[in-house]
Amino acid sequence: METEFEFELPRGYVDANGEIHKHGTMRLATAADEILPVRDQRVQQNPGYLTIILLSRVITRLGTLRAINTKVIESLFTMDLAYLQDLYQRINVSELPVYRVKCPHCEQEIEVPLDFLLTQA
Repeated sequence: METEFEFELPRGYVDANGEIHKHGTMRLATAADEILPVRDQRVQQNPGYLTIILLSRVITRLGTLRAINTKVIESLFTMDLAYLQDLYQRINVSELPVYRVKCPHCEQEIEVPLDFLLTQA
């Protein structure tokens, strides 16, 4: 199973020396990555800040930077932030598990997505 995904930012992060950092990696998020930032006072004051903290936790590399922190994510161009948010969604949320089942009527095998959000009445 792949747990880290390479990316290239559309514009790139510009550091204090003017160096542009575009290539990086993002890992799959854990439950702690999603739960712990909610306790952060910055998120409680501004729920939109959750994205900043979350991305700072799951981006494992960006160019030659030694560390990725909230200051780095805050300094990204809007286009790059949107790109990373989309990547996060695609690698963590988009793929629903599927079951291979056999139709009881025609006995054809099909894949049925398992949607955890569905509820039975």
